[in-house]
Amino acid sequence: MTKDQLKSWDKQHIWHPFTQMKEYADEDNLVIESGEGNYLIDTEGKRYLDGTSSLWVNVHGHRKKEIDDAIKVQIDKISHSTLLGVTNAPAIQLAKKLVDITPQGLNHVFYSDNGSTAVEVALKIAFEYWQLRGKKEKQKFVSFKDSYHGDTLGAVSVGYIELFHEIYRPLLFPTHQAPSPSDPNCLKWIEDLFKKESNQIAAVIIEPLVQAAGGMMVQPDGFLEKLRELTKRYQVLFIADEVATGFGRTGTLFACEQEKVVPDLLCLAKGLTGGYLPLAATLTSSEVYEAFLGDYSEYKTFFHGHSYTGNPLGCAAALANLEIFEKEKIIQNLPGKIKTMTEALKRISNLPKVKNIRQKGLMVGIEIGPTPLEERRAHKICLAARKKHLLIRPLGNIIVLMPPLSITEDEINFMCAVVSDEISRGTS
Repeated sequence: MTKDQLKSWDKQHIWHPFTQMKEYADEDNLVIESGEGNYLIDTEGKRYLDGTSSLWVNVHGHRKKEIDDAIKVQIDKISHSTLLGVTNAPAIQLAKKLVDITPQGLNHVFYSDNGSTAVEVALKIAFEYWQLRGKKEKQKFVSFKDSYHGDTLGAVSVGYIELFHEIYRPLLFPTHQAPSPSDPNCLKWIEDLFKKESNQIAAVIIEPLVQAAGGMMVQPDGFLEKLRELTKRYQVLFIADEVATGFGRTGTLFACEQEKVVPDLLCLAKGLTGGYLPLAATLTSSEVYEAFLGDYSEYKTFFHGHSYTGNPLGCAAALANLEIFEKEKIIQNLPGKIKTMTEALKRISNLPKVKNIRQKGLMVGIEIGPTPLEERRAHKICLAARKKHLLIRPLGNIIVLMPPLSITEDEINFMCAVVSDEISRGTS
């Protein structure tokens, strides 16, 4: 088939996520054919720096030999078998590794296949935990303004971004939505709620340190630690959604580490396999896990699962991914890259029409404004950057930069220079 056929079939048959297809049909669609290191290569042979880690999943670059080899070795053994009532070696080894590297006390791993399902698992476990403990009135959840936890209905119920989700409101279950963590009254609002209704609240769910899809909203120092203290005091479970922030994105392996917070449940996905295969994990404390133990006749079993739970290929990729973190000292090498990013962003912050820049580690949101969302200014800037061989995506009026951790300092400077040039050109 020809390159033109591929482009034509794409527009005829693929419904792209978070994409207005009428608009997409009028654009020149980019067909990615291969990848190499931090670059994506299209069917024309053009190379693009992967400035958003292929939607925040790629960690060590594309075609990383160690991960490639691990998957090939596993394929020669078995690609999939169920985890219902039986097990497999990669799933066991990965569970042990996750328990070892996550905050101490998270001793049990429930596998699924993406961030939304990891959150759904956490919500159902938290809800059922209190039912099994005899506190049947504890059924509500607390989330935060501008939070995002996925697109399945449970995840939308505890997240909720109006632009994405308003039309689905009749399908959602009610929750308590706290003010944004950046609101100085947020913690007081939560404590007042807990004083009145903690006997009805099952859990709080939060993206630690950064609300990613909500606009790269960075939380004040100490907020996470104080929130955790409130949940302990009022006996409310704490769910940390590290789907976006996990695996080095904020500068530490997990964002919770920066404020020494140990959640009751931890949701992981995206970077878990280094950006290779769909895999997610929800980790729990032994206290939560043990509430589900009993004779079958007591019906305490967690009746939840996925066909590809604990997929051996995904688990093999994840194990190789985590080994690279150790061998190549990925976390230890991040401070220099983060500093380079910070310095490069200073030059962008003074540009006209740059309303705000938010950064935590290698997670960056550059807010363009004030400008009506309908103008699609950030979208146009991202399309213009593509012509200079940088692939990035906006969130509304926010340009997101979230490169692989393997990005070099020269590549960081190139990425920020392109963005700076296109903002200047697009807003002059």
